[in-house]
Amino acid sequence: MTIKTVGIAGTGLIGAGWAARLLVRGYDVIAYDVAPEAEAKLRAAIDVAWPSMIRLLNTPKVKKGKLTFTTDLKEMASKADFVHEAAPEREELKIRLFREIGSYARPDVIISSSSSGFLPTRLQSECAHPERVIIGHPFNPVYLLPLVETVPGARTSSEAMDRAGRYFEAIGMHVLRLKKEIDGYICDRLQEALWREALHILDKDIGTTADIDDSIVYSAGMRWAFMGSFLTYHAAGGPGGMRAFIKQFDPTLELPWTDLRFPKWNDALEKRLVEGCEAQAEGRSVAQIEAKRNDVLVDMMHLFKQHKVGAGLVLAREEERRLKGLKRWKKGARISGPLALHHGTVMTSWVDYNNHMQDAYYLVAFGDGLDAFFRFIGDDEAYRASGLTFFTAETHLNYYREMKAGEPFTIETQLVGLDEKRMHLFHRMLHGKTGELVATNEIMQLHVDQKAGKVAPMRADIFEPLSAVWAEHRKLKSPAELGRVMGVPRKDKKKPTPKKKPAKKKAKR
Repeated sequence: MTIKTVGIAGTGLIGAGWAARLLVRGYDVIAYDVAPEAEAKLRAAIDVAWPSMIRLLNTPKVKKGKLTFTTDLKEMASKADFVHEAAPEREELKIRLFREIGSYARPDVIISSSSSGFLPTRLQSECAHPERVIIGHPFNPVYLLPLVETVPGARTSSEAMDRAGRYFEAIGMHVLRLKKEIDGYICDRLQEALWREALHILDKDIGTTADIDDSIVYSAGMRWAFMGSFLTYHAAGGPGGMRAFIKQFDPTLELPWTDLRFPKWNDALEKRLVEGCEAQAEGRSVAQIEAKRNDVLVDMMHLFKQHKVGAGLVLAREEERRLKGLKRWKKGARISGPLALHHGTVMTSWVDYNNHMQDAYYLVAFGDGLDAFFRFIGDDEAYRASGLTFFTAETHLNYYREMKAGEPFTIETQLVGLDEKRMHLFHRMLHGKTGELVATNEIMQLHVDQKAGKVAPMRADIFEPLSAVWAEHRKLKSPAELGRVMGVPRKDKKKPTPKKKPAKKKAKR
């Protein structure tokens, strides 16, 4: 079935995160909470999440889904095509909610719990059609982090798990499908182990909360972000991999390197924990810490996308799906002016010490606009796989307005020259809200046969759309910056004195 409207039961941190992730991807959301005042908090949380999601997807022009709020559980459950339960972490509350949602929702609607550790068999125990009940455990912030653990209960059908997996991938997530249920699932069990060991170190007064966090931030955490524990240790074994690693290090784990039982709670431990974290915050509010966290996560995921590792692979898959949906030329389509094909956002990593967009990243933005134009004319992966592509021969930039992190922009493309081997393009960067001219880019593209290693005529299926664009764009006014040459006028250079023309002699009659 097609999922268009998603229900959310509970609008706290996790429920609001689900709502934000869905709305930015065009899904309609009907959110339920028992408290009417929860709506204002939900909308405020979405507003906080929105800028970082737009930067992550790098597409400020989104078809935003419709958000509806209700205090009527039946209204939410009966209208939803998929339901996320995100109520407080109390098992009896979740069992009751699943029973009630199950009585209102259509039998084919999957009900997914965002629980951090409860067994789905327990949660589905009183629900009508328990085969459609699963765990869909996300991670905070839900609107940025792509992992979701899906866990089946004893009565969950494989078909429901399959459908849920397709839905989660469609909303930009990486699905970690557990073979069977276990308390705490996978991620929280690992996080709990690290948490307990950290508390033991703190309890023994070996290091501060900052020391313990630094031990992760500056070493293992950087590897874990894209390798995980097992691949890290496999690499540590050298050429012999994990086989060599377990010969070098005790595989029985009998070394006294851990105290995994929870330390006995005491006032001194609580004091060290609270005061240590407050000292780490250095006076910053939680909102400020979250904003910095979001900026770093967005930049990390884009970096990982560039290197094709970890969470960057999920972002790349979603970008690929979005690129396939970009506007393409169709025969007979009306072209009346420059083509506005790319909409972007200034990334946090693009700005300099003045918080202004660095010169180099204007080329990155114009490059994205050029890629959108390539797709418009049919120069896509398949075309490049044939060995044909375009290379940049020359480019000129002019700057008119400063841009700051988070500001949206649009790239307009005008074709100013064309023959069978070349296309001469002119891009304008416009502010996404005010429409002001930000910068211009003039660029000459040569069509190249990479197998032959030389400039070659374009294939007919590419030249046809370009010719159609050129037929209209050649009528447009030439940009003022076209062919502009840089130079500083010399003030000390005297203008030559014009020579007096000799007087013309009158012809004698």
